[in-house]
Amino acid sequence: MGHHVVVPAPPLDALVSRLWDWDMPQAGHHYERVLPVPGAALIINLHENETRVYSDDGLRRCTRAAASVIGGPCLRSQIIDTAEQVRVMGVVFRPGGAHAFTGEHHEVLVTQDIGLEDLFGSSAHQLRERLLNTPSAQVRLDVLEQWLLAHMRMPQLAPEVLYALGEIGRQPQVARIGALVRDTGLSEYRFGRLFRRQVGMGTKRYARLMRFRGVVDAVYRCAAVDWSGVAVDGGYGDQAHLVHEFREFAGMTPTAFMAARGPYLNHLPLE
Repeated sequence: MGHHVVVPAPPLDALVSRLWDWDMPQAGHHYERVLPVPGAALIINLHENETRVYSDDGLRRCTRAAASVIGGPCLRSQIIDTAEQVRVMGVVFRPGGAHAFTGEHHEVLVTQDIGLEDLFGSSAHQLRERLLNTPSAQVRLDVLEQWLLAHMRMPQLAPEVLYALGEIGRQPQVARIGALVRDTGLSEYRFGRLFRRQVGMGTKRYARLMRFRGVVDAVYRCAAVDWSGVAVDGGYGDQAHLVHEFREFAGMTPTAFMAARGPYLNHLPLE
């Protein structure tokens, strides 16, 4: 039992940042808020035959999907059910990686999770069956990595998209989208359409998400935070701007985020 994370070997590492295996007793709280990340994810539930997410509107409406699903990136936080998070595996794709792997229009993956069997048929079913019957976490991770490697087609992201991802990733707090688009040589319309297809969101939203992620990474382990200073360093106009972005992406204020922190960066216990 435990939580294991591995970085895949080349060439898979060009599309996937990490693979993980979670085999732990059920948490003492029922729900968790999961923060958005810039890449899509593959989830394989080995404890139940479905995955569940809940609306973040106070009603907790449940959306059920297959046991193995691929989707995202999420544009804001989502709520999950810890009852199913007992034995589960996952893949975290790099930005654009899921589009390259599946060939799906990335905006489709943003709007809804897609069953892995709908994309890969019986091969995906056989993968989950094999994982269900593999007791070792390390062997499960090896099996999953080899399956991904066997199914990857490794199409290249457009060079204009790769350039934009690199520029925004280096300095999201000062990214100038207009100048970046001009550098690619494409019209704003053509570039925007291409970026959304391959990454799942527009460049401005991507830069906003990366700025938010930079702040989360910077403050997560801090005992006390100067939010005015964090706002300036993070590229926000003022502290009110930072609060607005936290509400947009995390569904809560920065202060509430700090109070809700748990042992895992992207998972906030709710109740």
